[in-house]
Amino acid sequence: MGNIKKLTDEELLKLYLENRSDHYFKILHGRYINKVYSKSISLLKDEAAAEDAVQEIFLKIFLNLSKFTFRSKFSTWVYSITYNYCIDLLRKQKKYKKIFSEEVENHPDLKADEVNEKFLKEIEFQRLGRVLDKIPLDDKTVLIMKYKDDMGIKDISGIIGKSESAVKMKIKRAKAKAKKTYEKLFPNE
Repeated sequence: MGNIKKLTDEELLKLYLENRSDHYFKILHGRYINKVYSKSISLLKDEAAAEDAVQEIFLKIFLNLSKFTFRSKFSTWVYSITYNYCIDLLRKQKKYKKIFSEEVENHPDLKADEVNEKFLKEIEFQRLGRVLDKIPLDDKTVLIMKYKDDMGIKDISGIIGKSESAVKMKIKRAKAKAKKTYEKLFPNE
């Protein structure tokens, strides 16, 4: 079979589903454990909670491998499970009352985006972290998905369960909030 570690995630998953050999799942686990932990800690802001979340997330992934439809990338599916688990946990902790509850009604033309994307890319990394910590979690999350994780609108849409149009508007509004927050935090810039 050649070097098994060079196989794509989807090829490894197919082999796992055919053979039910833990070896294939362990390779996938190794590829994603740090990414899942990183996403969990960025959302939960607590190391112990993130460690617990990683265990639960991988249990969910393992138990649902046979439900993966191969319509999206495996990485997108893993990210979706991670994101949804962490958001559900935050909801249960009552830290956030509503996540992604904004309704997109009568929104202006999305092409007329006053907030220049270049702005977000030019902010120093340290300052960006301070800005992101001050904006709502749902805004922070879509900006991280779009600009840090370099996810497309379609993938983000699938993860948060909103239409592509709603995601575009969410990103536009999140950028505006980030810019406004930046201007408050660093008024003389």
